Amino acid sequence: MVGGGQLARMTHEAGIPLGIKFKLLSDTPQDSAAQVVSEVVVGDYRDLDTLRAFARGCDVITFDHEHVPTAHLRALEADGVPVRPGPDALVHAQDKGVMRAKLDAIGVPCPRHRIVSDPEDAARFAAEVAGGGAMGVPPGGAWGNLGEGRWPGDGDGSGGFPVVLKTVRGGYDGKGVWVVRSSKEAEEPFRAGVPVLAEEKVDFARELAANIVRSPHGQAVAYPVVESIQVDGVCDTVIAPAPGLDPELAGHAQELALRIGQELGVVGHLAVELFETADGRILVNELAMRPHNSGHWTQDGAITSQFANHVRAVLDLPLGDPRPRARWTVMANVLGGDYPDMYSAYLHCMARDPQLKIHMYGKDVKPGRKVGHVNTYGDDLAEVRERAAHAAGYLRGTITE
Repeated sequence: MVGGGQLARMTHEAGIPLGIKFKLLSDTPQDSAAQVVSEVVVGDYRDLDTLRAFARGCDVITFDHEHVPTAHLRALEADGVPVRPGPDALVHAQDKGVMRAKLDAIGVPCPRHRIVSDPEDAARFAAEVAGGGAMGVPPGGAWGNLGEGRWPGDGDGSGGFPVVLKTVRGGYDGKGVWVVRSSKEAEEPFRAGVPVLAEEKVDFARELAANIVRSPHGQAVAYPVVESIQVDGVCDTVIAPAPGLDPELAGHAQELALRIGQELGVVGHLAVELFETADGRILVNELAMRPHNSGHWTQDGAITSQFANHVRAVLDLPLGDPRPRARWTVMANVLGGDYPDMYSAYLHCMARDPQLKIHMYGKDVKPGRKVGHVNTYGDDLAEVRERAAHAAGYLRGTITE
């Protein structure tokens, strides 16, 4: 597995009962997964010689991030190394411009968008949004039967602003993403010297995620669609299944994710992040081809976790049952705060809620950094949410009683 973060750590954990031996390419010996995997190679995933040396003797290569250069992955495939997901699929999670072009081509509903060349071009895009132009699948196109009417954000009286600007590569957890309200504010994204994708700012009711896993021979499973609640661009809480979601719309979201996985040739876990619009449609926001924060609830809330199914998929083993174990499961991320001694907080959290599941990543505590998550489950959603929020807050130090 390339990448030594918490996703690799939890994927390794899921492989232990199956006797799967992991070899890890990690940036440092202190990385989350490097602390627990027995065979660790410390090196730079951006260096092709390092990748080639690492791949020797591996049955398959997979990832906990999408940042390995596409050309390097093609070189590994040319060397005869199975890479899953392969570069032809993974490029759609690496490059937002490539992703949008492909989703347009296969008729997947997206926010209106196009690549922009400079702040003035971003302003022209904003004006196009206000006038009903720009690219993207229109409400009457594919998936348009889920709702009619104007696009969210049309004509707000400010020349189409605000709009969202994204660097096409490298962004995550709100990084590389800007909400801009003028051409002046649009200057910063272009300073990185990489292509910039402009998107309409969608008037969404909430964010959803459809998680699926697909194997090389085409078997696929779909997890329940979840609601993902973001705070300052970072996932804070995930509720499984998404409360109050129309069953037909939930089914459409799962079908859409499965179709994207098939069309792109994904092997392994695919997270399709979605907007549920105020007028009852779904639009694709982002894709991730690896285990994903919106699937962490599956560790304790599903019969087979996203991590276990990712391992099965990349090894072309039969996939496990994705159905939930409980009526409701809630995951809350634990972010670092000003209280570094989380261990003593275990006493309170475990005593208060014996059913609580705590997953910590072995990271140094820094304000705002994801250092773990908690899972709670049960039949009463309000109670399950309160338990998760209390535990995450107490571990962070923002709740003290």
